[in-house]
Amino acid sequence: MDATTDTPLQDQTPQVVRTALDVGQLVKRQRNGMKLRQLDVAGLANTGNRLIVDVENGKPTVQLQKVLDLLDILGLEVVIQPKTSRTL
Repeated sequence: MDATTDTPLQDQTPQVVRTALDVGQLVKRQRNGMKLRQLDVAGLANTGNRLIVDVENGKPTVQLQKVLDLLDILGLEVVIQPKTSRTL
């Protein structure tokens, strides 16, 4: 996963996500690229700051719908597709 944290993901190729931490890193990168604080995103998502912190830290037990809502607020989406032969 690319470690750049100031570039919004809109300018990048799709990312393969395998762990909750991968999702958290992408959420943080997008948030930073949009120049938003965690509190800003929590307000936009009508949720507590704790959710944003938990997602960005890769907590694997956060509610899926809340993560999907957070991704939507940040202009991101999940796409499910078959694995490539390299990753089987």
